[in-house]
Parts: sequence; C-alpha cells; structure tokens
Amino acid sequence: MDPLNDVLALLDMRSANFARLEAAGAWAISFAGYQHIKLGAVLEGECWVETEGAPPIRAVAGDCYLLGNGRPYRLSSDPTVPAQPSSEVFMGFIEGDSVRVGTSDSPLDGVVVGCGFHLDTANAAVLLDVLPPLVHVPADTGEAGAIRSALDMLRQETANPGIGSALIVERLAHIVLVQVLRSYVAAQGSSGRAWLTALADPAVGTALSLIHEYPAHLWTVAELAAKSGMSRSHFAARFSELVGTPPLEYLANWRIRSAARELRTGNRTLASLATQYGYRSESAFSHAFKRVTGVAPGQYRKQARLP
Repeated sequence: MDPLNDVLALLDMRSANFARLEAAGAWAISFAGYQHIKLGAVLEGECWVETEGAPPIRAVAGDCYLLGNGRPYRLSSDPTVPAQPSSEVFMGFIEGDSVRVGTSDSPLDGVVVGCGFHLDTANAAVLLDVLPPLVHVPADTGEAGAIRSALDMLRQETANPGIGSALIVERLAHIVLVQVLRSYVAAQGSSGRAWLTALADPAVGTALSLIHEYPAHLWTVAELAAKSGMSRSHFAARFSELVGTPPLEYLANWRIRSAARELRTGNRTLASLATQYGYRSESAFSHAFKRVTGVAPGQYRKQARLP
C-alpha cells in the first residue's frame, strides 16, 4: 500500500474553484486564503507569490507552487505593486472563464492557473501539518519534468475549453498536486520529521507502507524492524526521528483516523471496525478510540452526524 495514496483517500480530496488568470503590465491581487490547499502553476511568463511564514518566490513558466492551511497570499507582477482584493478581481467569475488583470491592451506577461482542494476537515491535519506554508517546484528541477506534460494540457484546456474540459482540468489538477507532493519529498529527502518526507527513507518508508497495507496486523517494533532490514533499537530511533512519533503510536493513530472516517460516513458496527483495524474486542477498540480522539466511538458517530 502506498501511504500517500492511502492518506489522500482518507482525506477525500476534492478540487474546486479552478481559475485561469491572464496578466499584463503592473498588477497585484491579495487573496484571503483557501481553507485547505491551493495549487498554482505558471503557464506563461512569470509572477511573484507571497504568503505568511515564507520568503517571496518569483515563479516562472513551468513552475508550480502549493499553499496550505488557509494562509492569506498574494500574486503580483512585482511585490511593490499595491494589490486589489481577489473579491473585486473575480467578481462575477464563472468557473472555466479567464480573468484578465493589469493593462488590458498589452501582450500578456503571465498566465497563472489555480485550483483549490478541499479535504475531509476531521483529518486535514494529517497532510496540512506536515507541509510548509509554501512549496515551490521550479521548472528547471529534475522532479518538475513529470509535471510539464500535465501543464501543457492545462494550458490548452483552459485557453480553449471544449466538451468535457471541466473534468479534464480537474483530473489534471489532481495529477499535478500529487507530482508536486512527490517533488517536495524528493527535494526534502527524509529530513522533514514527518510521515510524508519519511517516505524517502528506504527502511522507514517500507515500515510505513506495511502499516498502511496491513493496519489490522498485530505489529511489533521488532517485526517492523526486521521487515525494514534494521535492528530493533536502530529502527525505533530512526522511525521516531524521521516521522516524529514512535512506530506503534503512528500505527495506533492511523488505525483510529481510518476508523473515525468510517464512523462519520458509513454504518459499520463497532465490532466489525474493531476487527478490521486490529483490535481483539469492541471494548479494546473503544478504549483506544477514546484515548486518541477524546470521545467514545458511539458518541463520535452521533456528533459527526449532527446537522
């Protein structure tokens, strides 16, 4: 099981608010910030991207960027240009249309596309907490090569929308997002102290894959270490260092997060969920669930379904 696939499935990631921005001359737009994740790509020309907690970046054609956790941000031709609020620029905007800013009668200096991604709110922190405020993937890096063909298709579909363009654009945006996450992992290596960057480490990445593929297995640290080709003590220390939590704590939290999503969205019995996620009894599952979430599973289900 690929842990990234598993997490993105848990997050029930949905895209929305896709927009194409065409710019010329001096321009700047301030955005209040998207609730979860905002993906951007420069299709032509260049622009500056600024957000709280990160240095400004100059993004050029082929570059992608990722903004997380609802931070306000700003796009511009130059950081010194006064910004218009996005609510004014995009007033009356219909998805699929293009918006023009700056000088109306000048050749385009930049074309930027953006897409918001909404995540399952209860589990959004699984991804948002391990991402920096701004991820930048330059076009001239080796990891960006795989993104280029998707951006070429995005350019065509947003410039000349046709039958089915909305669906094509949505799928392309998902592809670009996953490629950006891959590029971030490749650029960071295993030094990020989070499950996402720990995937770059062969041994710890193997353990994470096993945990996600077989969450009901009664894993021990010794068994995970053996599967990862390491001694027990070395594995436990390395896992904790790279992921930020000990292996069995990560396993327990992942089981409960997965079970919690099923409680919110399905009608499974507590006994069946206990079996699926490796607990020998319903009471053991309930005890573990309350320890992680602070409430019993039955109460959690009722609260989650309140209007």
